[in-house]
Amino acid sequence: MKTNNMSNASSQINKLKHLTSLKNSYFALRHGQSLANVQKIISSDPAISTVDHGLSEVGKEQVTASAKLFTENYYAANQYPQPVAIYSSDFTRARETANLFANTLLDAKIPLYQPPHPVKNAPASGFQLDIRLRERYFGDWNGKSDSHYQDVWHFDCKDANHQEYSCESVNSVVSRTTELIIDIEQELEKYHHPQSFQVILVAHGDVLQILQTAFLKVDGRIHRSLDHLETATVRELVLKTND
Repeated sequence: MKTNNMSNASSQINKLKHLTSLKNSYFALRHGQSLANVQKIISSDPAISTVDHGLSEVGKEQVTASAKLFTENYYAANQYPQPVAIYSSDFTRARETANLFANTLLDAKIPLYQPPHPVKNAPASGFQLDIRLRERYFGDWNGKSDSHYQDVWHFDCKDANHQEYSCESVNSVVSRTTELIIDIEQELEKYHHPQSFQVILVAHGDVLQILQTAFLKVDGRIHRSLDHLETATVRELVLKTND
């Protein structure tokens, strides 16, 4: 009985846990190098990060190069190209990444999803903002040296529910990001059945690696053991089939 309760709790956190497939294909895109990266500080407070800490010049070049590579692979792999839907964190560095990426795809004549009922103040450049893709909140370490990531990760591998230093837990990130995946599936099915999309999720390192553990259906505590997702890198997220 205890095992069943644990399984149910896990599935409530990871909304992908019992799914056998997804209609759309998903790709993680970490933002390009940001000014916070250059300054080597943690930027996770929405009040600051939705205004400051945009892309550096290097970051803009990284994103443009990544978008061009995605475009090349897109046309090489698709005889009948799928449209692309881009969802982004509203943090400045992610918004700027999504904007550059979307414009590059539009220039290449890749069709981008436009919602039938765009929200007020939504960007006009072929991507949607969603706060569920925001950076994980790092609490007491916000604005401090990025060396303090290690202090949080030290506890991550022991407990996916910990909130040491007033940080957001790993399981909180799993819950909000997998909820978004379900909502995207339902939204695109509602308005574009039977069309499938390539969905690009523009977000942040911890958020995307934690989301990858959800696609793999493994404990979020191991997110730092996955291959490190470098800035402006695209990584396909493949849903693990149930055993």
